[in-house]
Parts: sequence; C-alpha cells; structure tokens
Amino acid sequence: MDTSPAPAGPPADPLPPARFAMFDAVTWKEIAHLLVNLFTSIVGFVYVVTTLSLGAGLSVTVIGLPLLALGLVGCRGLGRLERARARALLGVRVDEPRPLRPGRMGFLPWVVASVKDPVAWRHALYSAIRLPWGVVTFTVTLASLFVLWPVLPFLARAMATVDRALVRGLLQPSDELERRIAELESDRGVVVDTAAADLRRIERDLHDGAQARLVALAMDLGLAKEKLLEDPAVGAAMVAEAHGEVKIALQELRDLARGIHPAILTDRGLDAALSSVATRCTVPVAVTVELPARPAEAIEGIAYFTVSELLQNISKHSGARGASVEVWQAADRLMILVRDDGRGGADAAAGSGLAGLAERLGSVDGLLAVDSPAGGPTRITAELPWRA
Repeated sequence: MDTSPAPAGPPADPLPPARFAMFDAVTWKEIAHLLVNLFTSIVGFVYVVTTLSLGAGLSVTVIGLPLLALGLVGCRGLGRLERARARALLGVRVDEPRPLRPGRMGFLPWVVASVKDPVAWRHALYSAIRLPWGVVTFTVTLASLFVLWPVLPFLARAMATVDRALVRGLLQPSDELERRIAELESDRGVVVDTAAADLRRIERDLHDGAQARLVALAMDLGLAKEKLLEDPAVGAAMVAEAHGEVKIALQELRDLARGIHPAILTDRGLDAALSSVATRCTVPVAVTVELPARPAEAIEGIAYFTVSELLQNISKHSGARGASVEVWQAADRLMILVRDDGRGGADAAAGSGLAGLAERLGSVDGLLAVDSPAGGPTRITAELPWRA
C-alpha cells in the first residue's frame, strides 16, 4: 500500500484582490460610488418621504408649510452632497444652482419661495427615485466583486453612466436661464466690489489731494489778508502764490473728474476721448475708431477706461517703441484691439491688473483675450456688448 503523500494539485486561484490589479483608478472610483449608492439612497429616501409627508400632511395647520419649506431646504443640501460625491467619484462637473432668494424680506416670503423652489423639488425627486437604483447597483457590484469580476469594469461603467445621467438631469441647473442668473449674480458681486473700490479711491484722492490743498490755500489767503494791511508787498506775493495753488488744485480736480467720467467722452465720443488718452501715453499711439454710431453710455465708459488702463500698462511695463488702438463694431459687439511692440509677457492669469480688467469686462458680458509671448509683440482684444 502506497502511503506516500498525494502529489500536490495545481496552485489555488489567487485571491480576488490579485485579480483586481488590472482595474484602473477610474474603475475603482466608479465601484466605490456604486457601493455607496445604497446607503445614500436610503438616507435620502427616508428623509424626503418623512419630511415632505409630514409637511404636506400638516399643511392645514400653522406648522405644515414651514415644515415643508424646511424639508425642501434640506433637499437642496442633499443635492449639494450628491454633486460633491459625483465630482469626486464620477468626474461629473455640474454647476451649482442659484441660491434661494425670496423677492421680499421676512419669514412668510421665505416659506413661499422655499415651497415653490424648483431646484429643491428636483433634488427631492432625485432622492426619492434613487432607492430602487441604489439596491440594484449595490447588489450587482457586490456580487460581481466575487463572481463576475472579469466583466465588472464594464458593468461598473454602464451603471456609472446611468448615475451621471441622473446627476446631470436632476442636480444641475435646469436650463440656460438658471445658469445665466447664477453667472449674473456672481458678476453683480464683482461690480459692487469694483464700485466700492472706485469710491474709496475717489474719497482718498479728494482727501489727500484737492481737499488738503484747498485747506492750505484757505490758510494762506487768511495770512495774506493780514499781511496786506501790514506789508502790502509781502501780502501781494502771498496772494500770487495762492493763485498758483488754485491752479494746481483746479488741475487736480480736473484729473479726478476725468478719472470718474471724462467730459470729452460725453461730448465727443470714443474717437476724441481715446485720442486724448493716447497723447498721455509715453510711446506714440495710433488710434483708429470706426463706429457707425455711439454705443450705450455705460459701454462707452467701460471701453474708455479699458483702453486707458491698457495704455498705462504700455507706458509702465512694455518698453515698447509704438502702440496702436483699434475700435470697431462687429455685429452686436464692440471690439477693441490694443497692440504694442514691447517685450511681451503679459498674463491675465498672473493676478495682475489685467485680471481685474477681465473681471470688470465679464461683469457686463464682455471678454478679454491676451496674446503676449515673451519677447512680444502684445495683442490684447477686448469685446463688449454693443447695447446702443
């Protein structure tokens, strides 16, 4: 009888983790998303059914509608968490919906606006319909990890595609109008900040410039008045000196007024105003303005200050020998092209003054494009809505 040990059989199959080494990072993220679906869908379903049922059931009482409003606000929060999860695990980038903004202040307007909020209702729908799908994705993914692992990447990709469609369909702004509102609200913040900064600049210029000079002038004139009786010659000299100070103060006030809104722009339009700005540049500037009519006053002012700031940059930083400014209308847009033959290297993304200029243009649906390779030349194109 042969008592020798039986020959060893083939080695056991490697453990599942070794088989999964072929899965890439995207697949693992999709698998994680699908496994978590069950837990998030249970939480979302229970929350939506509980809060909305209570709110709707108690709507005949005083607390019903406020409870419903609070429940819908919570649905917005669930949607925010789901968008974050989709960004992290599915790579889905969707815009955040606009914040809830009641038309009037007060508790009752807030309740009405919350109950009528379409964003919250879409988020509630998303949470309500996710439970069956969460059960399916969790079951299929978990079983595939141990049984159908060779086809798991394909199953995960297919189910993750459905999740991406649900996120885009129910959790992103519903239409272009809502996205546009969100953009305009952001742009309004830029406009408010810019206006506040301009007001602070004007206040500082008045306080440190013309106001201080006029105070000193009033004191000098008081001394001159006393001297005229004691020593007319000295008093006359002091009056002459005060007259010079008046001229300087007037020039400072003119410069300040030009910085707010130049009179030449109001009276004669962009052509004359930009030609005047060009004369203050340290390099020769050729100005060409071809416009069939004048755009809206606000757009005209933005165009003026855009060119003015760009020419200041040329004077300070470009080292150019010459520059040009071209302004024309293209369909319903006002186009501005400023060029110089300087050293180049201008970059709006570097946090310079060009970045602030781009924000200002964006606040009125405008654009700023910078083409400035190292060594030059520099071409900066600004585009504004016409709005005649």
